[in-house]
Amino acid sequence: MAFPDVYTASPDRYADASFRRCGESGVQLPPVALGLWQNFGGADVFETGRAVLRRAFDRGMNHFDLANNYGPPYGSAEENFGKVLHTDFRTHRDELIISSKAGWDMWPGPYGIGGSKKYLVASLDQSLKRMGLDYVDIFYTHRPDFDTPMEETASALAGIVRAGKALYVGVSSYSPERTRIMHKLLANESVRLLIHQPSYSMVNRYLEQGLLQTLGELGVGCIAFSPLAQGLLTNKYISGNAVTTRTDAEDTSFSKALLSDANLDRVRALNEIAKGRGQTLAQMAIAWTLRDPRVTTSLIGARNVAQLDDSLDAVNSLNFSTDELLAIEKYAVDTPNIDLWRPVNSRDA
Repeated sequence: MAFPDVYTASPDRYADASFRRCGESGVQLPPVALGLWQNFGGADVFETGRAVLRRAFDRGMNHFDLANNYGPPYGSAEENFGKVLHTDFRTHRDELIISSKAGWDMWPGPYGIGGSKKYLVASLDQSLKRMGLDYVDIFYTHRPDFDTPMEETASALAGIVRAGKALYVGVSSYSPERTRIMHKLLANESVRLLIHQPSYSMVNRYLEQGLLQTLGELGVGCIAFSPLAQGLLTNKYISGNAVTTRTDAEDTSFSKALLSDANLDRVRALNEIAKGRGQTLAQMAIAWTLRDPRVTTSLIGARNVAQLDDSLDAVNSLNFSTDELLAIEKYAVDTPNIDLWRPVNSRDA
């Protein structure tokens, strides 16, 4: 693919940028980071994704989050990011925090999924090749694997750090109990558990049920994904006119159960509170996830530059009054019966 235009990063990209320390580590992350879960794969318009990445970096966002199977097709988000990294960000690599993950299905057979050493090491090698990197800054085990001993997963992560293929390691969607176990296992290997990536939003408050306290006690950072509840906490569903736009599309990650009348009524009420704050609903939803300093970063997606800018502007108003928090509390209701990427509590111990 040809790249006729030359990108020059904004010299003022950090002028208004802010950062939060990740747990008790030396890593500082932007309060809002960009995830490439969707909109950056081979089925998407490459130049749109490229424009989003450029704009993000020009606004001081230096953390880009990927995984082996982001696409579609699987692996294509890393391939596309690698192209942008090579052409636009080549001289800025040392400014960036680049993360990837493995744990969900990637290729057929027993070694293409889970938390085994075989899978994690092979997957990271493939990810590095797709992105054209010698190392990633953060490598996650993407989910709990109840069929693999945690000792094996911890040993694999520690070996990856010692091999120089990742500077730091993290976990995603682990319960408080498993997080403590992994923290101890890695500490025994003289490796820090840097960060945990849970789903967290106004309709998925599992993080508050002991996990956030655990992370604070262990000194582990927290990067919350899906702060907009897969688009529910935006303006698109408020009128009811766009209810079928995503649920009828090929993207099946959106849970139709989110669009209950009760949920939509709560979203409309939250939107009125956001208006009173001078924010869009999406901006308030992102800011709300950052109200506790133990949450390092809120991880967003973006279909285009305008959507990215709207999300990044959430940092312009991160403070909430007591009255605002009390008003939000009436409508920010956890929905544990809906699959919003929370651990399976019956087995996750």
